Amino acid sequence: MQLSGLNFVLWVAGFFGHLALLVVLITRRRAPDFPFFTCLILSNVFRTVVLYFTLKYGTKQEYFYFYWSLAVIDVTLQFCVVYEMASKVFRPIGSWAPDARGKLISIGGISIVAGLLLTALATPAAQIWIKAIVVKGNFFSSVLMSELFVGMLVLSAKIGLPWKTHVARISQGLGLYSLIGVFTEAGHSIFGIESRIAPIFSEARMIAYLCCLGYWIGMLWRTAPEPRQLSDDMRSNLYALQEHTEYDLSKLRAWRKQ
Repeated sequence: MQLSGLNFVLWVAGFFGHLALLVVLITRRRAPDFPFFTCLILSNVFRTVVLYFTLKYGTKQEYFYFYWSLAVIDVTLQFCVVYEMASKVFRPIGSWAPDARGKLISIGGISIVAGLLLTALATPAAQIWIKAIVVKGNFFSSVLMSELFVGMLVLSAKIGLPWKTHVARISQGLGLYSLIGVFTEAGHSIFGIESRIAPIFSEARMIAYLCCLGYWIGMLWRTAPEPRQLSDDMRSNLYALQEHTEYDLSKLRAWRKQ
């Protein structure tokens, strides 16, 4: 199995792009702030190396096994990044904003159900069942991640909680890439991964991800604006307000159950 010239260039660019982003995360001391995102980028470096050599020297069965084993790790880390971004947005004073955790769980449940329904409706034009599974799996992952990030953005805007610059940039990049992935995997489902235009969808997705990598490198290299510091009195008042709000919500829930 051999890579085409453009695919090889894109793989190499992705590999060095991930390395450059890791350098930025470490040298600019972003890694301790975003441990799951750092692990995601590091896993992509490892994934690129393993899949490249498996594709070049291994069999189709070996590539399929490694592809899906590493894909499970990748999706798991993406979920961890979603939680990491949400925790930084919805815990502005060290604890979760009232009802934010419950709403995020609801968004996650709705996203999973919607992703499963859309994936079930997709009918990949693949002659081999393994290839159909690959298309459906990629489509489900893209739909789910794009819904989660869009839901998180909408919820944060609705509640009016502040976004830290680096958190926003990471979330925007992953959300946009996942949304593009929905369209490219839909193309694979409609036309099949064996059609002549199938490589165009894969290459478009890889190019989009390279753009996200460049965006993250540039944004994470920059210094984030200093957040406004709260005085001790203001912080105490916020904690008191949060406790009072949670108490009122608990009383309201108890009243509704009566």
